[in-house]
Amino acid sequence: MDPNWKAKDVQMRAVINQKLIETGEKERLKELLRNRLIECGWRDQLKAHCKDVVRKKGLDQVTVDDLVAELTPKGRELVPDDVKKELLQRIKAFLAQQASV
Repeated sequence: MDPNWKAKDVQMRAVINQKLIETGEKERLKELLRNRLIECGWRDQLKAHCKDVVRKKGLDQVTVDDLVAELTPKGRELVPDDVKKELLQRIKAFLAQQASV
């Protein structure tokens, strides 16, 4: 394996991210994701989980770090596969379009 692979990967991700920002596609993708997560009930599920964590730990005992540690993996787990696939397809289409420009 090429020892520079990791550096090249990081560089490529940075270039893609910059293109997404420059074209406004990143904001469009974020808005799409936000809407899809609301539509599928993800937001409500995560909100309920957050309330459970606060209830279990106690309002005076829970910290923002506790909530982030509890909610981050749960939030990722709850994203429906079809939402992930749609977002991935949109990114692939964007990259294909950029490659042909």
